[in-house]
Amino acid sequence: MEHLTGGGAPLLGEPPPIELANTVYAARGRRKEGLQTVEHLAAWLRDMRPRLAVELDDADIHGVTDRDLRLTRELRDAIRTLCAAAVDGHDLDPDAVTTLNRHAGQTPRWHELRATPEPHAAVCFSGRPVAAAVTALAEDAVDLFAGPSCCQLRVCQAPGCVLYFVRDIPRREWCSPGCGNRARAARHYAKIRKEPNN
Repeated sequence: MEHLTGGGAPLLGEPPPIELANTVYAARGRRKEGLQTVEHLAAWLRDMRPRLAVELDDADIHGVTDRDLRLTRELRDAIRTLCAAAVDGHDLDPDAVTTLNRHAGQTPRWHELRATPEPHAAVCFSGRPVAAAVTALAEDAVDLFAGPSCCQLRVCQAPGCVLYFVRDIPRREWCSPGCGNRARAARHYAKIRKEPNN
């Protein structure tokens, strides 16, 4: 698993559907694709493993296919479309809603009681584990857009950034401290340029 390098997409601790949406990001003001290849998706799933609803082992991640990549990008693009509508206060795009719902209904999942080593609930599914993980991301996105967190969804206000975040602190304007620092520096330099020379 160590040989998989990341796709470059930042992980910022946002809800998993927003992390997926943020696999389209900006670097130096240019839009980037964080899921260019099957390897990028495998690395992203590896890095997100502790936060996914479906447990993925190394064999599952090594088994990521071109189809998984295509379906994950399709889900990601639908989530980004819904994020943009939510942030702008527009009605949700019906095609994006249809795509999200189709993904959410792909792989049946259920909870089963396990008795050992102590009683606990285990997530079970039919189908491939990676497909079940992508379906779980879609289900999480349904909950996000239908729940109270949708009202807290924001787009980063830093120049050139295209990332989304759930505003958990009332004054939060940026996806990360790094974007906040860049935005403050940009404001400072803009102010200096406007001041007349003494």
